[in-house]
Amino acid sequence: MIEYVALLIAGLAVGVGLGLMIKGKSAAGKIRTAEAEAVRIVAAAEREAETKRKEAVLEVKDKLYQARADFERETRDKRQEIQNQERRLTQKEEGIEKKIDVIEKREAEAAKRERELAAREKVAQEKEERYENGLREQRQMLEKIASMTAEEAKRQLMVAMEDEAKYEAARTIKRIEDEAKEEADKKAKNIISLAIQRYSSDYVAEATVSVVNLPNDEMKGRIIGREGRNIRALEAATGIDLIIDDTPEAVLLSCYDPLRREIAKLTIERLIQDGRIHPARIEEIAEKVKKDLDISMKEEGEKAAFDLAIHNIHPDVIKLLGRLKYRTSYGQNVLMHSREVAYFAGVMAAELGVDQKLARRAGLLHDLGKAVDHEVEGTHPTIGGDLAKKYGESQKVINAILTHHGDGEATSVEAVLVAAADALSAGRPGVRRETLESYLKRLEQLEAAANSFKGVEKSYAIQAGREIRIIVKPEDLSDAHSAQLSRDIAKKIEQELAYPGQIKVTVVRESRYVEYAK
Repeated sequence: MIEYVALLIAGLAVGVGLGLMIKGKSAAGKIRTAEAEAVRIVAAAEREAETKRKEAVLEVKDKLYQARADFERETRDKRQEIQNQERRLTQKEEGIEKKIDVIEKREAEAAKRERELAAREKVAQEKEERYENGLREQRQMLEKIASMTAEEAKRQLMVAMEDEAKYEAARTIKRIEDEAKEEADKKAKNIISLAIQRYSSDYVAEATVSVVNLPNDEMKGRIIGREGRNIRALEAATGIDLIIDDTPEAVLLSCYDPLRREIAKLTIERLIQDGRIHPARIEEIAEKVKKDLDISMKEEGEKAAFDLAIHNIHPDVIKLLGRLKYRTSYGQNVLMHSREVAYFAGVMAAELGVDQKLARRAGLLHDLGKAVDHEVEGTHPTIGGDLAKKYGESQKVINAILTHHGDGEATSVEAVLVAAADALSAGRPGVRRETLESYLKRLEQLEAAANSFKGVEKSYAIQAGREIRIIVKPEDLSDAHSAQLSRDIAKKIEQELAYPGQIKVTVVRESRYVEYAK
């Protein structure tokens, strides 16, 4: 309505303006024209106002329709959400009912198991009562037979147990004293273990070869020669006894000197390759093999000295060291053993802060006498000491060679270290055949001693024979009986076996119960 009035006023203003502008015309014509124009403007204004009013009405109707649509949509969404919540509540109620059913079933099963356990407990109680009654009857019978009451038997048992406890106490005191003594040697043991840990060697125990393989049995006749002249020439040139028997495609070499056997072996092998086998050729080849072997032994000795950084060794001593390559002791190669001893002694000397070079030198030369002990009378330490003195070695080296088996008094720390290193290299299980056999035999005896007792299921000797672990049958032995069993086994081991140090006896009694969740 306001817009209509504004338009009317505007129309009047325009009409007045137009009337004023027409000054040259007549006032009546101007008035009529102005009035006509005013009517026209008013009519246009009324039409525009009506249009605006209708547009306003339509806009109001559109807004009202949109508001009604939004309200209906919100109502529909709320209704859908309420329905979803009702459906979820229904599902939860169903799940709760199922859980209640499961709980009721479990409660029923638990009640059933409880009744079964009560029945089993009653049966077990009845068995225990019968057991106690039987035990009481047996005790009365034993008292009647032994003419001794249970109290008297207990007193005697207590006396026996007291004696045993005193014995165990004495043993414990002795063990503590031994441990105190061993504690004084702890640093030395640590040094020895460090030396062993740091040593790495692809050790091979080479045995002296006494068998020569032949390409065929016809070669035996050629080695013997006409009327045995070839075999006589070979024995004379090498100093060995050649044994030809029924062994197929092989001959045996027999001699107290392993170096001679090696010379004979190489000579026969070269003769077979050459094909010319006669006395002159045998002597020629034998001499050549001796020269080649001398060179090889010198190279081996030089290599050992170079690897250990040992210098200024007499050439004859170098050759004797190389000769040790063809010498074995209980299946252990003596040259390799000497290198090990030198290494161990050097490591321990470094830990103690004494002369490493001297320890390595004495360790390498400690078995020098074994190179010629087949030719010279006396023990190998004595022979080695004489050779070291002959070739200008120091007095400390000579003393270490003479005393490495405890035959004399060591005058230096290095001599003691050489003796310890020699024991390390030779005493490790598996290095020497005899040591390995006795080691395995001791393990077997340990297990046999444990298995001889009733109730033992399995036994294992572990920790290189320092511990025996026994698995007992839990249904046959109680915990108290297991403790007694460990003492009985320890006593049997003490009485029947010879062993260094002490052996730990561990008895394991285990009960296992297995169930399956289905």
